[in-house]
Amino acid sequence: MIIRDVMPAFELYQPTQLRDAFALLDRFGKDAWKMAGGYDSLSWFKDRIKRPKAVIDISGIAELKGIRETPDGVEIGALETLTTIERNPIIKAKYRVLSDAAAKVAAPQIRNQGTLGGNASQDARCLYYRYGLPCYRAGGNACYADTPEGVNREHALFDTDRCVAVTPSDTGPALVALDAKFVIRSSKGERVITAEEFFIGPHIDITRMTSTKPEEILVAIRIPATFANAHFYFEKVADRNVWDFPLVNVASAIVVKNGVIDNARIACGGVSCVPRRLTAVEQIVKGKPISEDVAKLAGTSATRGAKPLNYNQFKIPLMANLVTRAVRDARA
Repeated sequence: MIIRDVMPAFELYQPTQLRDAFALLDRFGKDAWKMAGGYDSLSWFKDRIKRPKAVIDISGIAELKGIRETPDGVEIGALETLTTIERNPIIKAKYRVLSDAAAKVAAPQIRNQGTLGGNASQDARCLYYRYGLPCYRAGGNACYADTPEGVNREHALFDTDRCVAVTPSDTGPALVALDAKFVIRSSKGERVITAEEFFIGPHIDITRMTSTKPEEILVAIRIPATFANAHFYFEKVADRNVWDFPLVNVASAIVVKNGVIDNARIACGGVSCVPRRLTAVEQIVKGKPISEDVAKLAGTSATRGAKPLNYNQFKIPLMANLVTRAVRDARA
């Protein structure tokens, strides 16, 4: 029996310097839990599914905040709130797809506290996994969603490998569309990886959704100037306009020169374990004008290879329609 809404005891640490946070992570190892905004973390603790010995609250580390223009684009501290991302004049003016995505996360109260790094890093929302059943992602030997009786309306169309859970992030597809780089540090040094390397599927590690290791902290996200002032589009479909996670979302960044698509990056969430970059669609639209016919071709091409589960067939036309609009209605 799982006791709800009663947190197990843990030691709480609130470092204000990165070096102190790294020392704590090295000390506690896998018994540590990193917490920023706290919304995903507190849900795990209340349900008693996660029982860390030490919680490292990194929200007081000033080095992890700030939005700075650089010669190569913009660098965003991982602890910047979603409200800040939504309203920041630099992001709104040059990289609007990210501010639009941040504005669609949950509700205003959550955006005031939730962080960009946290939204990108959150764990799967599969109800079986969250309830504490011994599924593959939790270290067991079954996927309860991928059965004839399984509740899998919100689950994956692509890239399943035992686990059929999807990424719940709204900002993730926007970061993939912008070709963002993730800056990750530990006491041993720093590494910078692409958004597509940051998000990982079950074929790489079924127990994690990102490549961040227990001893590492996501410190910043860098967005290159490649798509600054491009034509952007973001749309999210959910059961409710606020609070809910996406059934499907889409983000596109399209560079248009002389009326022709010169470059494009398009990604969907809610259809795979990671934000699914639609490279085939990008190749199809490149070199063509933005038009109704090109957009429809993009939409139908986006869903090739989809393998629906018992209750999520509706995601196929939904995804096709969103991708169509992401090409047709992208605007500067």
